Amino acid sequence: MNNRGTLFTVSAPSGAGKTSLVRALVDSTDGLRVSVSHTTRAKRPGEVDGVNYNFVDHAEFTAMLEQGAFLEHAQVFANLYGTSQRWVEDALAQGDDVILEIDWQGAAQVRRLLPESVGVFILPPSRECLHQRLTGRGQDGAEVIQARMAEARNEMSHYIEAGYLIVNDDFDTALDEFRAVIIAQRLKLEKQQLRHQALLKSLLS
Repeated sequence: MNNRGTLFTVSAPSGAGKTSLVRALVDSTDGLRVSVSHTTRAKRPGEVDGVNYNFVDHAEFTAMLEQGAFLEHAQVFANLYGTSQRWVEDALAQGDDVILEIDWQGAAQVRRLLPESVGVFILPPSRECLHQRLTGRGQDGAEVIQARMAEARNEMSHYIEAGYLIVNDDFDTALDEFRAVIIAQRLKLEKQQLRHQALLKSLLS
C-alpha cells in the first residue's frame, strides 16, 4: 500500500458548468489539485497563462507531443489540448488527489494508461439550458455556439463511460454531489488502512 493520490477525470459538454464546479470544489477541499492543461487555443478575456491553461503555439505543442510529455492529448474543434504526465505523476506521488478537466477522448486515454483513475461526467439539466449558458457567456458568435451545440450531443453520449454522473441543475447541489465523490474515494478501505495504521493496530491488539 502507498499514500498515492487518486486521479479524477471530469468531462462535460462546453457550457455544463464543469470549470465553475471544479474551481469551487478545489477551493473548498484540502489535498485536491486541478491539472493545468496545455492548449493551443487563444486566451479568453480574464484567463491567465499558467492558471487557466498553459497557452502554447502549435509548434511547441507538437514538440512536447513528440517528446512524450503528455499523459493524454486531444483535438477539440481546431485546438489541441494536453495534460503534462510529469506534473500529474508528481502530484499523485505526493498524496494529493488530482482533477483533470478533459473531454471524453482524453478521459478514455487516461483510463487506458491509468485504469485506477475515477471518471466523473457532468451534464446540463436540458439542451435549452445548455444553449442559454453558452449564449450568456457573450464570448462566442452564433456560428461558434451552433457548432458547440452540435458537438455537445456527441460529447454527452459518452457519459456512460464514467464512473459517476452529476446533473448540474442547482449549482450547490451539484457541488455537494461532486464533493461526495471525492470523499467516497478517500474512504476506501486501502486508503483508510494506510491512514489509520496506528489506530487499527491499537484497536486490534
